[in-house]
Amino acid sequence: MIQLSQEHLQTIRTYAESTYPDECCGIILGYLAKEGKTVVEVMPTENAWNTEAAAEFPGGRITESKRRQYTIAPEVMLKTQREARDRSLNIIGIFHSHPDHPAIPSECDRLYAWQGYSYIIVSVQNGKAGELKSWSLDDTHQFQVEEIENIK
Repeated sequence: MIQLSQEHLQTIRTYAESTYPDECCGIILGYLAKEGKTVVEVMPTENAWNTEAAAEFPGGRITESKRRQYTIAPEVMLKTQREARDRSLNIIGIFHSHPDHPAIPSECDRLYAWQGYSYIIVSVQNGKAGELKSWSLDDTHQFQVEEIENIK
C-alpha cells in the first residue's frame, strides 16, 4: 500500500496535463513503515528522454519519443537521493504519465523497474488526467496493482 495526500495526487495530475502530449515523470519521496509506503513529497522532474538517453537502453528505442518514453537523468536521481537522505527520507517510487493510453505499465516500464519502488501511472486522455494507479513488482518481476490510500 502507498499512502499519499490529495495534494500529492493533484500535483501528479496537474504536471501530467502540463506536459501532454509528452510523458511526464517525477520522483516520489517518503518513508517505509509496517503499513506500507508513506509519501512526503512528489517531485516533478524533466523528462530527459532524447536520442542520447535512448542509446543507453537496449532494444532499439532510438525511434521512441517523449510521447512514448520517459527517463529521469541520472544526475537528477543522484541529487535527489542525497537530498532525501539529508532529510531522512527515501526515494520510494517514480511517477509518470501515459498520454492517450491506460494507466497500465508497458513492457518497457516493467523491464526497467526496480524492486521495492512504487510506480504511479496516470492516464492522460486528450490532455485531461484521468485514471491513476500505483504498481509494484512482485518476486517474479511482474507488476501488481498497489493499493492507494489517501491521507490528510
